[in-house]
This record gives sequence, C-alpha cells and structure tokens, in this order.
Amino acid sequence: MALNRFYLTENSIAQRSGLCIFISHQKRDADTAKKIADYFITSGIDVYFDEYDTKIDRTRPYSVVSAIKTGIRNSTHMLCLLSQNALDSKWIPWEVGYGYDRTTVIGLTLKEISQSVLPEYLQIVPILRGTKSLNNFISNVLKRDESTLINERKLFAAYQSQHPLDSVLNWEL
Repeated sequence: MALNRFYLTENSIAQRSGLCIFISHQKRDADTAKKIADYFITSGIDVYFDEYDTKIDRTRPYSVVSAIKTGIRNSTHMLCLLSQNALDSKWIPWEVGYGYDRTTVIGLTLKEISQSVLPEYLQIVPILRGTKSLNNFISNVLKRDESTLINERKLFAAYQSQHPLDSVLNWEL
C-alpha cells in the first residue's frame, strides 16, 4: 500500500523499495497539491508531501529546510506543481536545485498555466501538461499498462467524468 513517507526514519525508508514522489509546491497551492499527492497514493506510489509531515516546526526555518532535504533525498522523483503562485515561489527553485542531481525532476502545469512558457530552470526538465500526460507518467514509472491501472481503479481515465483532478488539470493534455 502506498503512503506518505513523512513519518519514516532514514533506516526504514532505506529498507523500502519502490517509488516515492516528492511533491514540490507553493504554499498557496496546498489544496491542489494534496489532490495530486492523494492521486499518486491511490495509484500505488509513495509520496513525500510536507503538508502531511507533522514533524516540521514551521516556526523554525532549519526544521523546514531539514524536512525538505530529507524528503528529497528519500524520493526517486520530484514533481513540481507549476501554477502562477509557483512562478513567484522562492522555495521551488531551491528545491529543484537541491533535488536536480538526487532525483528525477519533472514539472506538472496546472490548468491556469498549462500553455505558458516556463522559467529557464524548468525548461530542462520533462513537463507534464495535464491529466493525460500525468496518467502516462504514472503508468511508465510503475511499468504497468494504463488501461490495467484504470480497470484496477488505481487511475482514472483522463476523459472520465468526475475525475478527481478535473478542477486543477487539463484532461486533454
């Protein structure tokens, strides 16, 4: 069963095999990031999502930085949620810089900027532009057929009505 890895220790993470996606997002996009984190968990992929990390003392910058660094180090991938808020973020470029040589960094554009030009530091990473490409990414990293994952209810078809990500992603991209 997939989970949020925030509560695992360094040793127990090392003992787990498999994928873990670090969800990089701007704080104002936390609700959207939660939907996407939960979508990964449903698909069978572990996530690190700081909003689920109860150990972070948000009043202490060292605690925040330490948690982020640990989350990135223990992840196989970093998914940067790209929104108008994210383009103004000071944390996301730092996270990408820290994670670039440690994980596979990818971007996911939210509806509002799905067709926009991205900052230069993101133009060198693969960019997912909607539900269709997100499902394709998930099936590729799981090395499983997308239609099988849909039949197992681990993914929703991109065009499916009442898709859990309809409000935040373009389905046709």
